[in-house]
Amino acid sequence: MAGMRVIMLGTGTSHGIPMISCDCPVCRSSDPRDRRTRTSVVVQAGGQSLLIDTAPELRLQCLACDIRRVDAVLFTHDHADHIVGLDDLRRFNALQKQTLPCYGDRTTLATLERMFGYAFQDNPDYPSAKPHLTLEPVDGPFEAAGVPVTPIPLLHGSLPVLGFRIGRFAYCTDVSAIPEASMALLTGLDVLILDGLRRRPHPTHFNLPQAVEMAGLIGAPQTYFTHIAHELPHEATNAILPPGMALAYDGQAIDVAE
Repeated sequence: MAGMRVIMLGTGTSHGIPMISCDCPVCRSSDPRDRRTRTSVVVQAGGQSLLIDTAPELRLQCLACDIRRVDAVLFTHDHADHIVGLDDLRRFNALQKQTLPCYGDRTTLATLERMFGYAFQDNPDYPSAKPHLTLEPVDGPFEAAGVPVTPIPLLHGSLPVLGFRIGRFAYCTDVSAIPEASMALLTGLDVLILDGLRRRPHPTHFNLPQAVEMAGLIGAPQTYFTHIAHELPHEATNAILPPGMALAYDGQAIDVAE
């Protein structure tokens, strides 16, 4: 596959950073890299633009990163901070004059259909514009807008979720364990995006020491941590991370070679 660009739309935990009514140093930081919207990325590959998750701030993220096209949407799982921006997809329907395919496991797609029923029901009396989407179950490797994608089964606590591999890039957010069979899908990467919530342990996310250890086992030359809480100041945390590892930040563009 030709080279690709990964754009970090959002890198924050489910509360977003700054959090409501928090006066901690990170929430009050003047460093723009400490301002973190909810986690989502765009992968530009093969002339196509793949969006992973529809965060609550999707419209603002697309404006901030000048995202003008989305050809397919990949969902990691059905938690609110990863799906509730779905209605903003209707702008891309209008721009591109086409229906968008949405890929995810069957549980996630069922949640989308339930939470956003108006988008999937043929109701001529619905008074407003709505997204035009198809739901595409993921049962193994697939193509999204012609781009080959390998789903990576992960565990988010006890919840099965999906990471995604595209070429020599992989995206694994909201993960606390990687099954042995999935580790084999993560060999030979150039760039890995991996969950790294905070320093303290958490029942459903890798904390930073766990994420660093797992990144070392996977062995990608460059790993960026995402889904970051307000306990990790950007600059100070990066100063103590091993070579080839860093916190990601909102708006960061990462080029992945062929």
